[in-house]
Amino acid sequence: MINLVIMAKCLSSICAVSHVVTNNNFLYGIIAVPARRALEREKIDSFEKLSGYSEQEIMELHGFGRNAMEKLKNHMKENQVSFRN
Repeated sequence: MINLVIMAKCLSSICAVSHVVTNNNFLYGIIAVPARRALEREKIDSFEKLSGYSEQEIMELHGFGRNAMEKLKNHMKENQVSFRN
């Protein structure tokens, strides 16, 4: 019983430290999580910030691929936003 209590305390502290919840819903459901994380690492959390980057700069981010870029470009087009030239 004591071992279970100790293990539960250890696990809860590990989960609390390693799982960071963000309230950023920018592009949620549009692009995959790795691509959204790549944008979060660069502090890109709005179309305004995204439009300050070129398509090439976004493609160079770790976690971004052709599929994510196509989905992102389609979503940006729907919202009348474009990349910097």
